[in-house]
Amino acid sequence: MSIWKNEKNELTFKKLDSDITVDVCVIGGGITGISTCYYLNKENVDFCLLEKDTLLSKTSSKSTAKITFAHNVFFRYLIDSYGINFAKGYYLSNNEAVNEIIKIIENEKIDCDIKIQDNYIYTTKEDKVSLLKDEVSAMNMLGINANYQNNIPLPINNIIGAIKIPNQACFNPVKYCYGLINTFSNLNNIYDNTGVTNISKDGNNYIVTTGNNCKVTCKYVVMATRYPIKDIPGFHFLKMYQDTSYIIAVKTKEKIFDGMYISCDNPTISFRNAKYNNEDILLIGGNTNKTGENINLKDRYDILIQTANSIFKNYTILDKWDTEDCVSLDKIPYIGDFSCMYNNMFIATGFKKWGITTSNVAANIIVDKIIGKNNNFEKIYNSTRFKPIKNRKELYNMLKQTTNSMIINKLKIKSEDLKDFPNDSAKVTKINGKLVGIYKDENSNFNAISPICTHLGCLLKFNDLDKTWDCPCHGSRFNIDGKNIYNPAFKKLPKIDLN
Repeated sequence: MSIWKNEKNELTFKKLDSDITVDVCVIGGGITGISTCYYLNKENVDFCLLEKDTLLSKTSSKSTAKITFAHNVFFRYLIDSYGINFAKGYYLSNNEAVNEIIKIIENEKIDCDIKIQDNYIYTTKEDKVSLLKDEVSAMNMLGINANYQNNIPLPINNIIGAIKIPNQACFNPVKYCYGLINTFSNLNNIYDNTGVTNISKDGNNYIVTTGNNCKVTCKYVVMATRYPIKDIPGFHFLKMYQDTSYIIAVKTKEKIFDGMYISCDNPTISFRNAKYNNEDILLIGGNTNKTGENINLKDRYDILIQTANSIFKNYTILDKWDTEDCVSLDKIPYIGDFSCMYNNMFIATGFKKWGITTSNVAANIIVDKIIGKNNNFEKIYNSTRFKPIKNRKELYNMLKQTTNSMIINKLKIKSEDLKDFPNDSAKVTKINGKLVGIYKDENSNFNAISPICTHLGCLLKFNDLDKTWDCPCHGSRFNIDGKNIYNPAFKKLPKIDLN
């Protein structure tokens, strides 16, 4: 849970319990799915929205919710990799999204604590100064109002330099999305606790099947599920990986500085001020790791707490949470057609933690395709692209990890005696020749599941911070009872009886 969900009373809707027919079935109740429905509603298109849990229960409500086109140090990479016209299109699409979100908030009179802020990308490392100055040059080439500064309002030690980008924004993402929903002409077409288990073709239509075997017949399908729930023939599991980021919400009686900040150092640290129960607070985030990575996660919040210690003498941590997002190998989101073989099926994924702005880009591109309107930015995010891999090192790491998790690591597991198994710990072992994932809680109760991901069969790793079973291949996550909590897997893990 994050502060955004804690502060606002949750909107709940009924579960789909009968077959329905609509023009467009939007799957995923985060900011991308809700924004898509907002534009469909404006165009008087008949739609339904399906969410497997409750609306805004995952990444959207756990974001720092910065509304910006400045996605860390990125425009020099775009120019060098794809050319100035491509980079200009990426900038213009995201800048248009920033302005569009602000315009929606004004026109719909949405109370979501929006605040216009300067955005800063900073460094504490001498060897990163040239990187920032080169990024300013790239931004200026694209017509972006950005400048290099030695001094910024962020009160931490050793800041050497930064890029300042004015007139960006931040808000409460849950309040914003609830505001969008309240403009819908029909709220009876929103269904939560309605997970999708299959999407099939039926002539010119699609049949979307839910967990309780209800069916939605539709002409268009939009997968706004962060990670596509359909693998083939899109094969996006070969073109993306998932990262997990961490956030703490800090309350203090000391004055909290204005502005939004993110470092280009490693680890990345992010800051923004926010409102919580009508009080000013600070969000500190970052310290990313690849989901399912074989590391001890118990100290992931430590660097964020140390950062808070360096800023405030006295403060209280109101909440802390983590979330994950998809990163494409070429760093460009996939928005548009799911596959050349599937007309009228669309995806929006690979936002690399900048989904607040990119969700609006995606919603506009997809709705324009549905209503037959030309979109100037569609080609930038071509979701069926197959280009030379820009990040060959990460592709190699992905293939190596997949091979290890699907085959090699399974062979290394040996049978162990559970007699001396400590409390509050987990392991994967073999019992009667069968792989078993076991968690023993603080009260000496055992919980056993099959530790094989129901997506593509990778060996899961226990997350000792969140007490979840995480997939190192494609980022699916399951709770200790085996329930799926993050895609791309949607089937639960089988329980195993140890008696």
